[in-house]
Amino acid sequence: MSTSPTKSKDRVPFIQKSAFGAGHLALNLLPGALGVFSFFLLTAFGMDPFLAGILGGLPRVYDAITDPIMGFISDNTKSKWGRRRPYIFVGAILSGIFYIFLWQMSPENSQMYNFWYFLIFSLIFLTGNTIFATPLVGLGYEMTTDYNERTRLMGFANTVGQIAWMIVPWFWVIIANPKMYATQVEGVNQLAIYVGIICMVLGVLPAIFCKGIDAAHMENRKIISFKTIGSSFKDLFFSIKQVSQNKPFMKLCAATFLVFNGFQIVASFSVFIIVFYMYNGSYEGAGTWPAWFATISAILTAFFVIPVVTRISNAYGKKNAFVIASVISITGYLLKWWGFDKDLNNSFNNTGIGQSMNQSLQSFFDFLSPALEQLNMSWFVIDTSGGVPWLMFFPIPLLAFGLGSLFTLMMSMTADVCDLDELNNGMPRKEGTFGAIYWWMVKLGQGLALVIGGFVLKVIGFDGGMTTQSAETLVQLRLMDIFIPSLTAGIAAWVMWSYDLSEDRAKEIKVELVKRRGEL
Repeated sequence: MSTSPTKSKDRVPFIQKSAFGAGHLALNLLPGALGVFSFFLLTAFGMDPFLAGILGGLPRVYDAITDPIMGFISDNTKSKWGRRRPYIFVGAILSGIFYIFLWQMSPENSQMYNFWYFLIFSLIFLTGNTIFATPLVGLGYEMTTDYNERTRLMGFANTVGQIAWMIVPWFWVIIANPKMYATQVEGVNQLAIYVGIICMVLGVLPAIFCKGIDAAHMENRKIISFKTIGSSFKDLFFSIKQVSQNKPFMKLCAATFLVFNGFQIVASFSVFIIVFYMYNGSYEGAGTWPAWFATISAILTAFFVIPVVTRISNAYGKKNAFVIASVISITGYLLKWWGFDKDLNNSFNNTGIGQSMNQSLQSFFDFLSPALEQLNMSWFVIDTSGGVPWLMFFPIPLLAFGLGSLFTLMMSMTADVCDLDELNNGMPRKEGTFGAIYWWMVKLGQGLALVIGGFVLKVIGFDGGMTTQSAETLVQLRLMDIFIPSLTAGIAAWVMWSYDLSEDRAKEIKVELVKRRGEL
């Protein structure tokens, strides 16, 4: 149990935490919006599914290459504004501008014109986003040297970042709502402008207000210029080799890959279960329940799970907090079997408690309806006449511990790992490279999850083009929705069980580094 209080000099001021959190909101909003908007390549712009698949895959390969390069560049940058902040400022502006340009297409253009337009601007957008995102992650690792303050910082940032996932599910509803936009194309064009501007404003805040480590006298930094491209690539691969030899960091990457990949494989399954099992294949009947499920998950993650995980971590250590959170999330996944049972939900709606809850919810939205109508937001209203699937929301506080704990704890532990790397390999510190490799694993998991998820759906006989699915397919779909993330979370907890960079060891490393640097 942690008993050492955080020294005042190691605490991150609230203004810096807020700015760093704003950066994380932009960091989450851009890919979240991109994922939703990409769906409309098919429906609004008439893109061939095969070409749309290429547009989803090729930029990921490019992104995986540029992240480590940007991490190496920011690690070795020398400027009076620090190693990270100039890139964050410029990258945030470029990300917002090119996200807007990315979606200013017209279905009147030829399909190949739109294909090449989107591909080129995807690569340009991802370049700007890498310039922004990789240094931002590295900056977070160096904003404090305190073991527990790192967890509090990452917890706060991820809480703010979850706001993006409260908003993003509603982009589907807004873009497709004829009361908001005459066409889906108009919705995509205009909403992209709002997203881009918001991300520019939020993204520059960490560059203005946050402070990283004092790198003025940091030794052994490489010279970054066109003349040193050859030697820089050699140094880059050497840095990646050193990072990959860090055993605690490899455990963090493996656990992240497992938990995130397990979640992403079944990410769409809940929607399919709601539509095809609970509402018999009727998207109209399912209404906005999938969006509400995602939004409430994000709300509980932000304001319940992350604060609880942060407290558990400060009391019992980061590794133990991750194991505990993994067990809780597995319990939540198991409860989904009952939470998503349509007969149980119907039975609950017929009880006195269920009827009272339905009436209260209906009264609340009846009160809001006039104001929402004036704002063209009638899509936000819930109609309780067909009953509310209350039980499907009950497992959320438990299953949210999976992703809710993951990035809060893993990003905090990666900061500890950067100290270990400095102890073993000396200067320069490699926060940018560590952050790039870590998020490369996340992106690799996301890409594989899309493939594996599609394979699982094919094996169980699911066909999204059919209104009804066989009873056997729906049972297998519900089982896979529970079994896959439970299995990967269990393996991740087993991997982390031998993680040995404890609080005591982290403090020993910090003391040794202070002596080595000649600091007071």
